[in-house]
Amino acid sequence: MAEPKAIFLDMDGTILDHYNRVSQNTKEIIDRLRAKGIYVFIATGRGKDEIYTTTPEGFAVDGVISSNGMTGYLGDKKLFQHTLPVDLINRVIEKARQQRVYYELFPTSGPCQAEQQDRAMLLEAVVGPKPDTVGINEWIEREEAIHGGIVFVDRIEGEAFSKFYCFSKEQNKMVEWGRTLEQLKQDIPFSTSSSSKHNIEIMVAEKNKATGIQSFLDALNLTSDQILAIGDSFNDLQMFELAGQTVAMQNAPDEIKAITDEVTEYSCDEEGVYHYLNDRFFVR
Repeated sequence: MAEPKAIFLDMDGTILDHYNRVSQNTKEIIDRLRAKGIYVFIATGRGKDEIYTTTPEGFAVDGVISSNGMTGYLGDKKLFQHTLPVDLINRVIEKARQQRVYYELFPTSGPCQAEQQDRAMLLEAVVGPKPDTVGINEWIEREEAIHGGIVFVDRIEGEAFSKFYCFSKEQNKMVEWGRTLEQLKQDIPFSTSSSSKHNIEIMVAEKNKATGIQSFLDALNLTSDQILAIGDSFNDLQMFELAGQTVAMQNAPDEIKAITDEVTEYSCDEEGVYHYLNDRFFVR
């Protein structure tokens, strides 16, 4: 395959191991690629403020697409920002409260929020042992969120919110929540995405990682066939459909591996992205 002009990297399950850390080797291979003249970008479901808490000192990329394409920064410049309608925010919180569904609401900048009256409900969702079907990284994130990551407010106010993250230990509960959201879409348009069977994320309609990447390509005068995308999950599907070169992680579901050009030899816990990039671009 031709050498790409830009590389877009997912985070969870890709450059992050299952304990939510980016390795020093991964940081250094990104540095070498950028020195070589290849743009390297993050394209993640995480909120912007969640990214650099997971990385080694000095970690740097050329830009960040966060919240599954809701915000985009090319260097320090904000390239785009999409926000959820206020009515949708209120309706989702009301229905989550009725169905006792764990939620986090992400502003375009700053920590995630939830309403104070829902604190006990959210805590209930992460009490007890981790179910076998919940990934350790997702469980750790929820424990960290409930014990200090979430800012609890008397009432959600303002308009600059980019996405909801919803979670349940019970897969059946997420299925039912998905049905509720599909009904709500008939009144207010929005999009949803899942990275596991235990979560659903709610975002602005018709916006995703791929629409964010396209904004970057337009700004840099690049075409989709000039980029490489690496990811591991279903919220990477649109990104894979857009990119000219695609790589799935060894730890990705079989359905994801089946649609990409390549699969890494190693998993995210074995620095799979580092090994793939090093072998492809620097080992002769």
